[in-house]
Amino acid sequence: MVNNAGWILTKRVIIDKVYRLFGDLAAAQKKIIEKETGLLPEAVRQSTAKISKGENYLQLPYVLLDYPRCFEQEDSFAVRTMFWWGNFFSVSLQLSGKYKLQFQEQLSADKNSLVQNSFYICTNESQWHHHFANDNYTAVRELNNKEMEDIIRQKEFIKLAVKFPIQQWDEMPLLLERSYANIIDLLKA
Repeated sequence: MVNNAGWILTKRVIIDKVYRLFGDLAAAQKKIIEKETGLLPEAVRQSTAKISKGENYLQLPYVLLDYPRCFEQEDSFAVRTMFWWGNFFSVSLQLSGKYKLQFQEQLSADKNSLVQNSFYICTNESQWHHHFANDNYTAVRELNNKEMEDIIRQKEFIKLAVKFPIQQWDEMPLLLERSYANIIDLLKA
């Protein structure tokens, strides 16, 4: 394999395509955010999109789009779109501190929308894991209302996510934008 440069160049082409996809997605997300002046706090609305990549999330390459992204010491509000090589695309909402307190009631009250849109909720003690193994996420449809409320109220953070198989690559622009819009709708009272 060391003599075959083609496979590493193919990887680069794919990562570049994900960057372009996420760049287009960030522009669409910005339009959605701009409409929510009464819903989202000023710091959230004023944040800028950031696309980054890495080579080693559980030993595989990844690309992230964070928008909005407010990571303060105790308070975080982020919507993270992720491409994880060989696994999935995902969109997650991550709230802690004052943002968790601001939106936890709406999220607890709208379990039906979470189920209809195939959301998962993080059950891990760390909000910084992104895989969908059973020790990190549970499908909301598998929880009763009390279990869901307990997770939302008792944890220091709320993290909700939806994932899509890489095989749906051609549909990804629409799927990711729709999931993003669903997340913003979940925050509405």
